[in-house]
Amino acid sequence: MKYDVILFDADDTLFDYGMAESHALYHAFAHFGLPTGAEDYAASYQEINHSLWKDFEQGRITSAALRVERFNRLFAAHSLELKPEEFSEAYLRFLGEGTFLIQGAIELCAELAGCRLAVITNGIKDVQQSRIKGSPLSEVFEAVIISEETGYQKPETGIFDYAFEKLKISDKSKVLIVGDSLTSDIQGGINYGIDTCWFNPLGKPGNPKVLPTYEIRSLDELLKIVR
Repeated sequence: MKYDVILFDADDTLFDYGMAESHALYHAFAHFGLPTGAEDYAASYQEINHSLWKDFEQGRITSAALRVERFNRLFAAHSLELKPEEFSEAYLRFLGEGTFLIQGAIELCAELAGCRLAVITNGIKDVQQSRIKGSPLSEVFEAVIISEETGYQKPETGIFDYAFEKLKISDKSKVLIVGDSLTSDIQGGINYGIDTCWFNPLGKPGNPKVLPTYEIRSLDELLKIVR
């Protein structure tokens, strides 16, 4: 194996976050008496949420503030008389049920049994732990490193320091990070001096300022790289 340790991002790399988000929005709105709320407001929510996660990556908002602020903005934009704190609590509970996987994730992890596998994610601790533990990948990872418990988030080098210490890694040349985000996963790997693999299933245009070591369109392509 070319790499001994594979650091996987979670959402939209191994886990289908879009499906988990849709599940959580539908059930949260239904819980508060708006069964069509997910359909009516999903696009607006995603725009707001995406913007706030970018702020989180840049250290402009904490994860605790983010989880409520996104709904505060959404409800204000659409004049919805819902309490953001209560809605957020319900939404996160349903989000934790979202164990949906990207196609090929189970097979890939089985084929990589000779490597040390870990997750490194910017997600919310309770939600990510619930989703991973409830999935078929629950016993696959040596460690699950979550930004909320480290005090750092990708692309900051601090979260990689934490991961390397936890996994007792000394040789950066034997580590590969795999993720779907250029600004988070790939930039984080570049900042830390490890090889990177951009999972880009939709063929999105790249960024000449953030150049991954590898780019793949399907998870099974990773096997050729690692071997």
